[in-house]
Amino acid sequence: MARRNRNKILVPEARQGLDQLKAKVAGTSDPERAKFEIAEEVGVPLKEGYNGKLTSEEAGKVGGRLGGNMVKELVKMAQENLSEKQQ
Repeated sequence: MARRNRNKILVPEARQGLDQLKAKVAGTSDPERAKFEIAEEVGVPLKEGYNGKLTSEEAGKVGGRLGGNMVKELVKMAQENLSEKQQ
């Protein structure tokens, strides 16, 4: 049984942009493949479908890397935007 995504986006119109950002930080063109790309980078045996044998630590490595990189990229974008407005 597939779990549904419980993350709620406050601005639903932002979904496409967030998906593009996720793909960008993972180095892929498909946001659905992003977590698999990150899992491969950090050596976590993530596969399609059920991954119930993953430890919390392994799952955290994937989610933490992906989410952390997204936040870093958003901060960088905001800083660039602010510096452009100050010029």
